[in-house]
Amino acid sequence: MDYSAANHGLWNLIVQLGLISGAILLANLLRRRVPFIRKSLMPVAVLGGFLLLLVKVTGVVPVDTEFMEILVYHGIALGFIAMSLRVPPEKDKADTDLTGLKSGAVIVSTYMVQGVTGLIVTLLLGFTVMPQLFKAAGLLLPMGYGQGPGQANNVGSTYEALGFGGGRSFGLAIAAAGYLVACIVGVVILNVLSRKGKIGASRGGEEKQPSVDFFQGKNEIPVSDSIDKLSVQIAMVILVYLLTYLAAWGLTSGIAALSPGLAGTVNTLIWGFNFIIGSALAMLVRVLLEKGRKSGVIRRQYQNNYLLNRISGFFFDVMIVAGIGSIELEDIRGLWLPFLLLAVLGAVVTWFHLSYVCKKVYPNYYYEGLISMYGMMTGTISSGVLLLREIDPDLATPAANNLVTGSSFGIVLGAPVLVLVGLAPRSDVMCLVTLGLAALYWALLALLITKLHKRKKS
Repeated sequence: MDYSAANHGLWNLIVQLGLISGAILLANLLRRRVPFIRKSLMPVAVLGGFLLLLVKVTGVVPVDTEFMEILVYHGIALGFIAMSLRVPPEKDKADTDLTGLKSGAVIVSTYMVQGVTGLIVTLLLGFTVMPQLFKAAGLLLPMGYGQGPGQANNVGSTYEALGFGGGRSFGLAIAAAGYLVACIVGVVILNVLSRKGKIGASRGGEEKQPSVDFFQGKNEIPVSDSIDKLSVQIAMVILVYLLTYLAAWGLTSGIAALSPGLAGTVNTLIWGFNFIIGSALAMLVRVLLEKGRKSGVIRRQYQNNYLLNRISGFFFDVMIVAGIGSIELEDIRGLWLPFLLLAVLGAVVTWFHLSYVCKKVYPNYYYEGLISMYGMMTGTISSGVLLLREIDPDLATPAANNLVTGSSFGIVLGAPVLVLVGLAPRSDVMCLVTLGLAALYWALLALLITKLHKRKKS
């Protein structure tokens, strides 16, 4: 084998990962040293993504766009699998589940509001000044704002294969705009609320050192035995992802054998939403391990929540940097009007919708719930937590936990999104039908939130 630089296949992985690593470290340095960037609350991964995009546009170092797309695709699934393997806390489980269900309804209802807004924009443009516009493109608003660059990349790529030229880059550009909304608009909102006296600079106490329980649960495997504890966590994540691949392959092969016509639409979505299958399988593995411990077949707990959180954070950070860095600006050159309209209106409707529902769902910590949800529903969980720390630095309220538990319930409640995403591109009529179905599902979720709110009060 040729081990020199001439062997592109041997060294390309290291070069591209090195670019991502350099972008993350430089972004971290800039965020710490530059007051303007630090006050903007922009996540390091987002800033790193823009630095990588700058390197790509200027041509200083060759960035392998295809490799970055691969990282985005796998990163979202691996990150969600790591999150889903975590062992939930035992205390207050019933109340946590109810709040998690309500938070999941908030998240998915926000998807619907963003989807309705996006479809109205693209349908109006498509029937008037931009007749060549891919009318289902409006659904990339909830993908980019609500779900982040991973799903914006996957659904955008699917739509690109269905005739939306530049669909992938358009979706990633929406996701990048969402980060800016979370970091810039979110900070502006915090300052406005602070000047009005509705929030304080800090509602928590002195910073506390975490206890051993923060890093280590009861009856867990040793930190380092014949195999390192981190290796066990990574092995479980990778194994579940392999099962995800096998499940998706078996499912798509079965559909293709039964109905080749249906397979042309559904199979692409199944591979695009592989993270949902991965999350479901991870939850199943978690339940089986728990039952094994209770029955005595398994003596120790293999999952470590702290390490799984770190693994999840690593994959999400890499995914964000690679996603923004892989944007092809040339692909969205003729799409600036719908892009700007979606970006601005998405920020506005998301704020007003969350302002309404969060009063019902989080009456005891309204602003913490609202700010954290707005940060997540325009950016990611990390941007939601970053905004939350400005008014709840010790995370004393349940707001941060609601983002995680709500996302788990959101996977189940958000299953109809698969249908809507696949239905809209079929024709103009189906796009209008999708608009109506999204509005109807929003109404059902709003009713669910109201019913749960009354149940909690009683």
